[in-house]
Amino acid sequence: MSPIGAGVGAFWDALAAGRSGAAMVSIEGVGDICAFPVTEGEDARERFGQRDARRMDRSGRMAAVAASWALEDAGDLGVDPERIGISVGSVHGGADALLEAHRALLERGADRVGPLAIPMSLANHPCAAAARALGLRGPSAAPATACAAGSDAIGAALSMLREGRADAMIAGGADAPLSPLVIAGYVKVGALTPSVRPPLEASRPFDVGRDGFVMGEGAGMLLLEEREHALARGARIYAELAGYGSSCDAGHPTDPDATGAGPARAMRLAIEDAGLTPADIGYVNAHATSTTAGDIAEARAISLAGLGDAAVSSTKSAHGHALGGAGGLEAVATLMAFARDTLPATLNLEDPEPEAPFDHVLTPRSVRVGAAVSNSFGFGGHNACLVFTRHDG
Repeated sequence: MSPIGAGVGAFWDALAAGRSGAAMVSIEGVGDICAFPVTEGEDARERFGQRDARRMDRSGRMAAVAASWALEDAGDLGVDPERIGISVGSVHGGADALLEAHRALLERGADRVGPLAIPMSLANHPCAAAARALGLRGPSAAPATACAAGSDAIGAALSMLREGRADAMIAGGADAPLSPLVIAGYVKVGALTPSVRPPLEASRPFDVGRDGFVMGEGAGMLLLEEREHALARGARIYAELAGYGSSCDAGHPTDPDATGAGPARAMRLAIEDAGLTPADIGYVNAHATSTTAGDIAEARAISLAGLGDAAVSSTKSAHGHALGGAGGLEAVATLMAFARDTLPATLNLEDPEPEAPFDHVLTPRSVRVGAAVSNSFGFGGHNACLVFTRHDG
């Protein structure tokens, strides 16, 4: 569920057409900002009923709907609910639920704070909401490793499958951070673009004119299962999740490791986990958020990891930075390389950063790659990397 389309087909169509979902959005107490809002597809009330939908914050509703789409797309798993797990990363969880509870406390008193204010505002809310809506009773996880959370959630699901703790896992990320307090905080930390450009031109990863990221929202979910199980039931396999790596810079609260050493280590670990070498990687879906320091640090990391010859793009230029949802959305974007033999482009990249001398995908590119990387990095120095490989029957 994304700002450029509801459902995987619409999402990939938009990426293939090079469309952006950016718009000006009015935020209470903040004013008009450039953002990437989700405007369609959130039909939790129709899918799960009014009662259950009211027990979900926006992040939970998007997670539950996206997870239901993943299950529908996968077909009949033939697996008991106790063996289907879920792992969903999020940064701010139910941010709006917490805001409304705080407002009720200050304006009407403590006894008017809703009984579900806390469970609906926790970082595990998208995971719990989706599990409850779909009756998934297997192992669960809710990583909150800042903007690496979605990819870490997919990595956690991979581990659970490898360890035999589940037969199938829903995994990804979801966040709904277009909330006043969240936006105000990111403005003060200096992470967001000042929105001096038109919305469609504001997110420009790896461009020398980048000046901050553009906030988005959304949810991206994968259905993971063991290869043999998928083959036995005749499943449509988009790709294979072959490797996962993580590391921590253990440095500044918000600034990345300027050397790129920490993210590079996560990439190397993921590639090794997949049993590959850097030369095998044909495409990198970069985390690149359009911040001055972050994009340079990742460029250095890509080079340190030996991936300087791979095609590189950042789809955040099309769908924005959904924080905890980013890893899920970008994993789905990366799968486009295998499902459609098309690499999504980096929009607005007019003057490439000299320290990022890569094979930038400037327009959607028809090409067949055997392996691809998806990067996610977050405040606190959290680094996560996923490796996907082509499934050839």
